[in-house]
Amino acid sequence: MSFVIPVPHVTSLPVAGGLRFPVRRIFCVGRNYADHAREMGAIDQAEGREPPFFFSKPGDAVVSGEGQVAVTYPPLTANLHHEVELVVALGAGGENVTVDAANGLIFGYAVGLDLTRRDMQAKAKEKAHPWDMSKGFDQSAVAGAICPVAVSGHPAGGRIWLKVNGQVRQEGDLSAMLWKVDEIIANLSTLVRLEAGDLIYTGTPAGVGPLVRGDVLEGGVDGVGTLLARIV
Repeated sequence: MSFVIPVPHVTSLPVAGGLRFPVRRIFCVGRNYADHAREMGAIDQAEGREPPFFFSKPGDAVVSGEGQVAVTYPPLTANLHHEVELVVALGAGGENVTVDAANGLIFGYAVGLDLTRRDMQAKAKEKAHPWDMSKGFDQSAVAGAICPVAVSGHPAGGRIWLKVNGQVRQEGDLSAMLWKVDEIIANLSTLVRLEAGDLIYTGTPAGVGPLVRGDVLEGGVDGVGTLLARIV
């Protein structure tokens, strides 16, 4: 088949053991930890479990690599924030997936960073505008190597944490997620048909905060792995 422009590069993430995972789409869950909902002023969400809501990032917003990953500080912001998250990598797809069947779609898990232009997001919220450019900019989805389910199992609990320049900024437990991974997949599959290659960022615990050029970030999830990045 001939194309009128060069075929775009396939974005991928490393898999523990040496293979690569091709990335199709990126979905993110908002306010999935009550403590983070409180710090963002979403009191109603923190006090009760409302239906999950989702936003997206382009598949090519992913940045990863071996060792320390260089992440470029984005333009048009003076308040770039970090959000450490458990990332779900789907190895199969479906629509209207049941909660019981959801884990069967998962290839593996990784540690991720959802980077946010917080000042731009705040202005969008004030005017009821979309969040796209505050969440879906280049290199806004940092991820470590994917750990296959055969190694990690399906973590329902365990420490999730982030250090900036050696100081702990975020620390929580996966068990505190308001919506669990299988529930997230089931809910999302009622909105779109999920496919192999999709990534789901599952939300962040409290402690989000600003980054500046030169900051070194180290994050991890028990039983899944770690990631290391520098803002340049």
